Amino acid sequence: MNKNVGNIDRALRIVVGLVIIVAGFIMNSWLGLIGLIPLATGIIRWCPLYCPFKINTCGSSCNKE
Repeated sequence: MNKNVGNIDRALRIVVGLVIIVAGFIMNSWLGLIGLIPLATGIIRWCPLYCPFKINTCGSSCNKE
């Protein structure tokens, strides 16, 4: 599984995921669990939706790590 999420994309995913989770917790809604998706893809640096479209936001430096 090659990394396809760059640093800026990763940071945005983690922040957005946390915001959605907190909003769901504050509103007492199960919809906050949707925030786990961007949070997880930000943490593992791989997005399954990028693969079919051959999108890679990290460039060549991600696969060297």
